[in-house]
Amino acid sequence: MRPTAPDSEEDARQAPKGALGLTMWRLFALLASPEMAKWRFRMGVALVLTIIAKLFSVAAPILFGDGINLIVDATGGAPASGSGQGSTLWPGLLTTFSLAFIAYAVARFLSVGAPQLRDAMFAPVSQDAQRLTAVRAFAHVQSLSIGYHQTKRTGALQRIIERGARAVDFLMRFLIFNIAPTLFELTLAAIVLSANYGWEFAVIAVITIAVYMGLTWSLTEWRVGIRRQMNDADNEASARAVDGLINFETVKAFAAETRESDAYNDAMTRYAGAATKSQSSLALLNGLQALVMNAGLLAMALTAGWKAFNGVLQPGDVAAVTLVLMNIYQPLNILGWAYREIKQGAVDMERVYETLALKPDVADSADARPLVLSGGAVTFEDVTFTHDGRSRSLGGVSMEIPAGSFVGICGPSGAGKSTVLRLLFRFYDPEQGRVLIDGQDLRDIAQTSLRDALGLVPQDVVLFNDTLRANVIYGKPDASEAEIMAVLERAHLADFVRGLPDGLDTRVGERGLKLSGGEKQRVGVARAILKDPAVLILDEATSALDSQTEGEVQAALADAAEGRTTIAVAHRLSTIAGADRIFVLEAGQVAETGTHDELLALGGLYADMWRRQSEAVSAASPAIASDAAALAE
Repeated sequence: MRPTAPDSEEDARQAPKGALGLTMWRLFALLASPEMAKWRFRMGVALVLTIIAKLFSVAAPILFGDGINLIVDATGGAPASGSGQGSTLWPGLLTTFSLAFIAYAVARFLSVGAPQLRDAMFAPVSQDAQRLTAVRAFAHVQSLSIGYHQTKRTGALQRIIERGARAVDFLMRFLIFNIAPTLFELTLAAIVLSANYGWEFAVIAVITIAVYMGLTWSLTEWRVGIRRQMNDADNEASARAVDGLINFETVKAFAAETRESDAYNDAMTRYAGAATKSQSSLALLNGLQALVMNAGLLAMALTAGWKAFNGVLQPGDVAAVTLVLMNIYQPLNILGWAYREIKQGAVDMERVYETLALKPDVADSADARPLVLSGGAVTFEDVTFTHDGRSRSLGGVSMEIPAGSFVGICGPSGAGKSTVLRLLFRFYDPEQGRVLIDGQDLRDIAQTSLRDALGLVPQDVVLFNDTLRANVIYGKPDASEAEIMAVLERAHLADFVRGLPDGLDTRVGERGLKLSGGEKQRVGVARAILKDPAVLILDEATSALDSQTEGEVQAALADAAEGRTTIAVAHRLSTIAGADRIFVLEAGQVAETGTHDELLALGGLYADMWRRQSEAVSAASPAIASDAAALAE
């Protein structure tokens, strides 16, 4: 029975690690997948070449032994040079043993050359399987709910995908084309040894290889725990490095360079300690393997020599049985290293499959349908939702947002404003109640279709480390040049772009750090306008702009909002004073609702917030005027 897929990341961590049988099943399932169907012919050729190589690998020592036996039989043990019998037998010897040695050379070449040709044939198959695994994992991670991404460390996740994809290539080359064929070769060699030279040699070969593999398996199982410690430390070091490098401004602002370096050093120290144990245990493993290998060769040589001494075997047979065992040893020579890497590859591959088995908290239903828009009316019906670690985020929130209206949402920090937006984007599903657009429950709508209808200008605009053009057209990749320039004008970004040496081809840096806060925000505005969504969501969309630019962008947003549903979340109440309706949230509930004038007349929470903000602005104005006068003097 196949194991049940884990439902959570914690379950995935506790799942069995590195089961080789399961790994083999997954590899063959991957090769048998429809995406790999185009490589069927190459897979078949690779399998045939592998079998041919092993057949000739067993045949080559036999042919070599036969050649020696022919020389011994023809000469009777006499020298083949000088005068006398050796001289007269030389032409006959040439014809008798040369063919055997030529056959040996050909078989030896094919036993080595066929795997090289197989590897060349199989290379694109292995690379495509590696690509497919990485893309599947990346796409699946992208599909997981926002809760997963809020808790997962990006650096560690990237290493899991990277190592898992590499493991597919390694496991195919070593597990499928090295270890498994070696077991086939051992079976074939045991049959040949038993039939041609005696059952004792088959027993010696099987026992030696069994002891060798058993020893390797037991010690490597012990060493896998050490490798897991190495990987954990490696993941921690990578995650710590990525966090520190991405957030370098924060690190420098808090003078935390030494602290970050010390934390990275701690992770690398743990890695170094585990790596030292790993290398020491590898030396022990290699020594014991060498002991078993040479003990097996000694037993084979002594047995064959005894039989030759008693006339049961010929001298060439002694060489043949020894070479057969040495041939089997060749691929097993690296079994200690290979098995460790295979086991680690199985662990890495299983981590990828554990990630693939994770289920999103928010998933499309089996019969999810596209959103059918008829204006963009938004409704919250008695919605209740609780974030992890909180007693209550929203409790019984109801809001009616008519199609084409401009609605403001405000309230103190922690009141639930951001949660409302996340529920609208269906990053979460409500525990109770419903969220609807044009009367359609979002849980019945395909998420891609839903988010295509929504446009967001967030408070902190995050940009990709790409060009300005790529960031502006992210919501509409097929936008024309004229459309791009039009939205740049509307977002008051056109003059800035025209002033850049590379224009729209200017790269913005990691998370847009080469741009100022206001420039990033205007890029976000342009991106949302270009998308032309049915519902426009403004989450403090002008908070990083100066007063003059804010007025210009507010005008652009007002144009963009014309004729479409617009929801603006605001701390600065002046930005929503002109809204058709304002919802005031407090402690996860709608405390007040109405227009700006109605809420002021009510004299409640909104009026108090407005008064305090107005007083803060009034208090700041004389101070600004005083500072300006002092500078003038």
